[in-house]
Parts: sequence; C-alpha cells; structure tokens
Amino acid sequence: MLIVACIKQVPDTTQVQIDPVTNTLVREGIPFIVNPYDTHALEEALRLKDRFGCTVVAISMGPPNAEATLRKALALGADRAILLSDRVFGGADTLATSHVLSAAINKLHTEVDEVGLVLCGKQTIDGDTAQVGPGIASRLGYQQLTLVGHIENLDLSAKRIRVSRKLEGRHEIVEAPLPAMLTVVRELNRPRYPKVPMRLAAIEATVELWDNQTLKLNEQKIGLKGSPTWVSKIFSPERVQGEILGDGYADPEGTAKLLIEKLLAKDMLPI
Repeated sequence: MLIVACIKQVPDTTQVQIDPVTNTLVREGIPFIVNPYDTHALEEALRLKDRFGCTVVAISMGPPNAEATLRKALALGADRAILLSDRVFGGADTLATSHVLSAAINKLHTEVDEVGLVLCGKQTIDGDTAQVGPGIASRLGYQQLTLVGHIENLDLSAKRIRVSRKLEGRHEIVEAPLPAMLTVVRELNRPRYPKVPMRLAAIEATVELWDNQTLKLNEQKIGLKGSPTWVSKIFSPERVQGEILGDGYADPEGTAKLLIEKLLAKDMLPI
C-alpha cells in the first residue's frame, strides 16, 4: 500500500517582504522552508511505514527549486519523491492545485500500487486556506478526515482507520474506510531529524519530475486558466500604536470608566 504525503515549499514568513508597486511577494533572497504542518504529515507517513511496511511517496507541486523540499523528505525516509512542475501549473489557486495533485495521486494508484492514505498538513502558512487537502479528497472520492491530532488505529486487513480530530474545545473520534485523506495538526507528532547517511543518500537520489506531458491534463482546468479565484492585492496592514488608559492597578473602576467612554466615542459598544 502507498501512503502519499503532500508537502509544499513556502517562504519563511518571518522574512516576507511585499513589493509596494506590484503588491506581490518579493522572492529574491527570501529563504524557503517546508510548510510546518506538512512536516507532521510526512512524519506520520514515515511512522506508519515503520509500523506496517508501507511505501511512502512525497509529492510537491511547485517551481524547479522545490526539489530541495523533496530531497529533505527523502533524507527523512520517504521511498519516492515526485515534483509536479510545469509552467502551465503556475498561478494555480486551491481548486487548480488540488486538480493537479489528485491527478498525480490517481496515476500512482492506477500505475504503481493501491493508495490507502493521503496525508496533508491542515493548511499552509502562506495561503492559510486549508482547502487543498479536502479538494484532493473530493476529486478522488476518498474519505475526508480533517484536523487529525492522533491516529487511534489503522487496520490494513479491514481497510479502516480511526482517528481523533482536534476541534474547538473538544476531541472527536471518527472511524472511516480506506482510502482516506487526512489533514493533520501539529499535536499529532514530533518530526524526526534526518541522519547523516540519509542526508548524503538524498543528495544522490532521484527526484522525479512530472510535467503536464506526464499528467495530460486539460490546460483550461489547471494553472491560472483553471483558477476561478485569484489574489488581487497583497498588503501589510497599518499598525497603530496602542494607548494606555488610566491606572488599572490603583484605580480599576476609573480605568474601566475611561475605557467605556473611549469605546462609546468610537461607537464600538452595542446599544
């Protein structure tokens, strides 16, 4: 059985700059990292490989330099790495992105081995939409388990999985048949570090390149042409320096009164 881990190369958000003229991200000189949530998806795939002997395939859609992200996956223990890269994939929104990723996963399923699980981070730190994983599940017809904080049980013979989902204020136990798509949260595990021999092997390993000649997708449904949504503007919000009112320690009642008056003056309290 194959386990597919979807990972993405994202800019290091602590160093993002925005071009004031074009309103686009300045990519020159900006370091890139593996999307943090995706590292937990990959780690869980590798843990399942350790337990059940499954084959782990890491796939990523991005520009040619995203190959470095996949080599990190190989260094950690992924058996195969596939980069989905083509100019016609560029400019894709979440709908077009999930279309390309699901096509690649389906190709693995039909030509290589049965795909039992697809693991994704719950969201990426650049887009923050949390839509790609569910989009993959919808296109492939897989069971969709989001916000997974723990895999309670995986029964390969019965082809069933039981997970704990981290919801607001509670946890939910859900059981579903395979194949399934999981989006995971950080509490799921602690990612491992690559060993030196694995790092060296990853340098010489092959990262497969699949372009649209490989996937043979309709160009009207991928990339910018296949994206019904787009980013019209990116900007940094203006930050106004805060104001300190009264002395909340020595005169809490007076300070509360000052705050209420300030909020009323700005029409920020309900009538």
